[in-house]
Amino acid sequence: MADRHPAMARLDTLLGRWTVRLKVDGVGTSWTEFSWQDDGLFLHQRSDAEIPPSAPPGWRENAPFPVTSLIGLDDASEQFTMMYADARGVHRVYQMTLADGVWRIWRHAPGFNQRFHGTFSPGGDAIDARWEMSEDGETWRVDFGLTYTRD
Repeated sequence: MADRHPAMARLDTLLGRWTVRLKVDGVGTSWTEFSWQDDGLFLHQRSDAEIPPSAPPGWRENAPFPVTSLIGLDDASEQFTMMYADARGVHRVYQMTLADGVWRIWRHAPGFNQRFHGTFSPGGDAIDARWEMSEDGETWRVDFGLTYTRD
């Protein structure tokens, strides 16, 4: 990874496998794993889960798993972009930052704006996070909370 852009090093903190617990009764746990692709040119994220029968019907019917994301860098702005795809056939492009122990992801789309905010624990082995959504891009509500724990 000798030719890796220095800004990509900010993503090293995500590397490895994490257990993800949604703060939704009955949903259970999932996992996500981050690894370098193409000698550090991109960060690859894979996620999967088995949705238990106890999950609310809306979660079972709309479960996105498995999920794949690819994170890259615009070297002119040093901003990250995340390309996302899931088992439902959903494809999205997000903007992303990771700095000072805070991980942010967002997208603006008519009728369904999204943003993610995650805060790393002091040791970096846990992330307390939430996804929010907005129909108008101004009034936001928490969609669901989640916690990442490094395996």
